[in-house]
Amino acid sequence: MSAQPLPIYLDYAATTPVDPRVVTKMAACLGRDGAYGNAASLHSYGRQARGLVEGARQSVAKLVGAPAQDLYWTSGATEAINLALLGLLRGSRQTQRHLITARTEHKAVLDACRQLEREGVAVTYLPTDAQGLIDPAAVHAALGPHTVLVSILHANNEIGVVQDIAALARICRERGVALHVDAAQSAGKLPLDVRALGVDLLSLTAHKFYGPKGVGALYVAAERRPQLQPLLFGGGHERGLRSGTLPVHQIVGMGAAAEVALADMAGDTARLEALRQRLWQGLADLPGALLNGHPTQRLASLLNVSFEGVEGESLLFGLPELAVSTGSACNSERDEPSYVLRALGRDTETAQSSLRFSLGRFTTAEDIDGAIQAVRREVLRLRKLAP
Repeated sequence: MSAQPLPIYLDYAATTPVDPRVVTKMAACLGRDGAYGNAASLHSYGRQARGLVEGARQSVAKLVGAPAQDLYWTSGATEAINLALLGLLRGSRQTQRHLITARTEHKAVLDACRQLEREGVAVTYLPTDAQGLIDPAAVHAALGPHTVLVSILHANNEIGVVQDIAALARICRERGVALHVDAAQSAGKLPLDVRALGVDLLSLTAHKFYGPKGVGALYVAAERRPQLQPLLFGGGHERGLRSGTLPVHQIVGMGAAAEVALADMAGDTARLEALRQRLWQGLADLPGALLNGHPTQRLASLLNVSFEGVEGESLLFGLPELAVSTGSACNSERDEPSYVLRALGRDTETAQSSLRFSLGRFTTAEDIDGAIQAVRREVLRLRKLAP
């Protein structure tokens, strides 16, 4: 009996396969003949590993326009976000502390904010407009004498909307307030230059741009480093900010993925933009099809569509040939409508009848045509059952 083919993978916003070019470099760090030394050790094996770690640091720093010495390794974006938010607010000398974020942030930010609220920090959760954009004037109005940090997601992981980080950074700089940017979805997909943008802290993760899971980084501007408290203790690794033995093969993988992403970014963006437009054009004329998020200020790779009057779970389970999502992979086990779509003004039923298509490096035109055919078939079938 032959195995069933895997469904077409259109869930790259959740995770990507590791690029074969990255795997090759990672494999060279494993095994008896590899660079398996502890990067903190002073013997030749340790120095060899340290050299690879620092080379990767240079590559990832180049991807985001940062000085290499201002980049710190973490286990991923979640840890980097927690280090940025909890580290900076706990390290603040102010007796009253205030943080500003948005209702549509990733759960890693929102849950970190709720923990800070339990520690006495006041948090303002800004709304977005109906297309998912944050008004810079709203950030300016929310700033107060006790504001320590503003934390804003660069590209939303559910709807792909891209915020105007440069405008937000100018506002924060004028008031001397730090700005953290969650760039997990945008790094490797959009040009980034933390110094040109005026960003103080930026978090990213390797597995969103074809690197391995379990490794990420936090950029910290040199002037903000003294204010940042570590979350982990024991060994003083990463210049005292993040203790723990470095996973050399994963760090090398992140560095290699950053190099590939930087080299391929322009071509990938143009190709994915065309594929996303092809997908939307194939679905837009379905009755009740609604585009979620700004039509142009968005990632090239991500499309989120609601289908009014269609039961969401039935739609998803009627598409076994597609690997798509109804929202964030970090929130998929909860039987709740997307809080991001609810923040945009979608009602519960419409939010639950939404699909997120996130295209990637290995998506083909044939994949898109197959997805269009499958979704059209299922939406029309469900409408006949419950018009």
